[in-house]
Amino acid sequence: MHELFEAGEPRIVAGHDADGCVVFALSPRLSTALADAGHARLRDVAASWTRLRAEDGEVIGEEIADVIVGGLAALVSSARRRNQDVYCWVA
Repeated sequence: MHELFEAGEPRIVAGHDADGCVVFALSPRLSTALADAGHARLRDVAASWTRLRAEDGEVIGEEIADVIVGGLAALVSSARRRNQDVYCWVA
């Protein structure tokens, strides 16, 4: 999944101004990767994410990262079953 982020996915659809709020649209490719990933893969992604954020000075606990990534994967799976897209608002 790291390759998807390097490819510019997810894409920004709103925000990215002075207030720091951003809305991302998860691409079909990223949605598929999240929905199809097993628990072990999602834990690996969460661990990688915590390391990347730490490089930028942001500390995210691994347990919290696991919950966030797992919850996002569950949300994506649910949305896909209903033919809906997923957007992520970050402040």
